[in-house]
Amino acid sequence: MVIIMLGAPGTGKGTVAGILQEKMGIKQVSTGDIFRKNIKEGTELGKLADSYISKGNLVPDEVTIQIVKDRLNEPDVEKGIILDGFPRTIVQAEALEKMLAEKGKKVDLVINLVTSEEEIIERLVYRRVCPNCKSIFNVILHPPKQEGICDNCGHELIHRDDDKEETIKDRFQTYLKQTSPLIEYYEKKGVLRTEEVSKKINRMGKEVAEDIVQEYQS
Repeated sequence: MVIIMLGAPGTGKGTVAGILQEKMGIKQVSTGDIFRKNIKEGTELGKLADSYISKGNLVPDEVTIQIVKDRLNEPDVEKGIILDGFPRTIVQAEALEKMLAEKGKKVDLVINLVTSEEEIIERLVYRRVCPNCKSIFNVILHPPKQEGICDNCGHELIHRDDDKEETIKDRFQTYLKQTSPLIEYYEKKGVLRTEEVSKKINRMGKEVAEDIVQEYQS
């Protein structure tokens, strides 16, 4: 099964993908993780990607596509994959379709998470991340038991530079412009599932994920 996660930063894509991975046995893969792995291992594609990332530039479609293609060939995603951060453009979406078709697969579900800009800012400004085990906390909504310390591994939590309010607003607007064509693309294919995620309607990523698991396992 192939699932794609869409949603602006802070909508809860990681929460949903994490639960689906645990309950359905499908590997969650983010393009950020793939880039970091290739850069760390010093692969040719990693070096090429780093030449753009280190300058603050977007990695070109052809490089991103090739890195994802290599990842799709690894054995741990044979049963299925949850893609977070790819595709980001129509070119990437079409390339993914071809890659999957070569394996006799297709995109089965695209989960589009929608949250208001106001609520996203609230979540991200107060978000704290563990650089060691990747656990996520929120000093207002989900604070750690000990201030500034990860509940799970005891590492010091950090406030990421891209979780500042002005940066969040810029990222939100960029996401909307960049992703709206993808939403239309997958809607036409009949695989798009849009879910509003908000504390105002008491529906968060956990509830969305549990509903999807129940539907696909029933």
